[in-house]
Amino acid sequence: MRSVQDHLAAVLAAVGPVAPLDVVLPDAVGCILAADVVARADLPALALAARDGYAVAAHDTATAGYASDHALPVAHDVRPGGGRPLRLVPGQAVRVASGAPLPLGADAVVPLEETDRGAVRVAMQRPAVAGQHVRAAGADVRAGQVVLAAGTRLGARQLALAAALGRGRLRVHPTPRVVLLSVGDELTEPGTTGTDETTVFEVDGHALEAAVRDAGASPVRVGILPDDRATLREALEDQLVRADLLVITGGLSELAHDTVKDVLAPLGTVRLDQVAMTPGQRHGFGTVGAELGRDRAVPIFALQGSPVAAQVSFEVFVRPALRAMAGHTELFRPSVAAEATTGWVSPPGLRQFVPATVLGSPDEGYRLTPVGDPSAPTVHALSQANALAVVGEQDLTVHPGQVVHCLVLEG
Repeated sequence: MRSVQDHLAAVLAAVGPVAPLDVVLPDAVGCILAADVVARADLPALALAARDGYAVAAHDTATAGYASDHALPVAHDVRPGGGRPLRLVPGQAVRVASGAPLPLGADAVVPLEETDRGAVRVAMQRPAVAGQHVRAAGADVRAGQVVLAAGTRLGARQLALAAALGRGRLRVHPTPRVVLLSVGDELTEPGTTGTDETTVFEVDGHALEAAVRDAGASPVRVGILPDDRATLREALEDQLVRADLLVITGGLSELAHDTVKDVLAPLGTVRLDQVAMTPGQRHGFGTVGAELGRDRAVPIFALQGSPVAAQVSFEVFVRPALRAMAGHTELFRPSVAAEATTGWVSPPGLRQFVPATVLGSPDEGYRLTPVGDPSAPTVHALSQANALAVVGEQDLTVHPGQVVHCLVLEG
């Protein structure tokens, strides 16, 4: 039987970041930057007015004030996007809008509210100070500066900076495309009419589609496939062309002539193992490609059809793999140590993952309460949990008050 650590190590050794691509800004959202972004020019490239008002040479306003009749002639109006900056004639003022280039020779902006708003001549409440309300050239970024480092996750703030620098495309690790296939003659799509109490609804594809999206990848749910080897092999051949990773659920029993086992076992590096964990002992993992006529190896997971086992296995193995493929350095969910409010038994030799609620704070500590029966977790219990309590292989019993490490699924 393979340990959880060994299986996870094999998974992470087989995957790597998706090959970088240059993409337009909207497609870069949520991606990991694959190359440093270096500023090609100062930002701003020119000195700009930071307020609506009048651009002046500060020394020309030395005698301005309430008790003075000092006023400057207003020579021009300047707005953003008005081309190269004007040259300020000594002893004059230029009316400027916020964001407009500062005239050459001006070193200050006097806000409108500190003037009489004159259109021909303008009087000011007080002398200006050099540099006031001016965004100097290069105040944000200097040419040659690395402004976004490779490995940065791109969100709104980072894309704003790239756009401000005039970068319409960025080199990123693109979002992995994950193809989901559910296998089972017994499965029925939720919402189908004419069902009865014997109907088995297809759960895994819907759950994992949401889980893949939550992990930052792009899911493609193919739907239900029958327990037929030729159909499954044909589906794999068809889907490999658009998949960065494949996930199959169901059809993974150890009985003779099992569909998934029979199709995957001869392919690529796929292994079918018992992993020392509960739920979800039976696993398949490896890479396929050349055997199905493709020029690249694609990682493939085969997970048990049990919805709880499939979701737990996704959290433990598939999600970290997707994070690695997307170029993230932080691969795992956050974890906390929490005191158990109640006790339960754990099977020997298996790492147990128990749906639980974790409450508390870093200051007061955390408390965990299992949801449902820890020995037989259900879809309902998992839906109510915000964490998975992880019990080690050597622990046969969890006692009240015992500290247990928990994988946090949500805040």
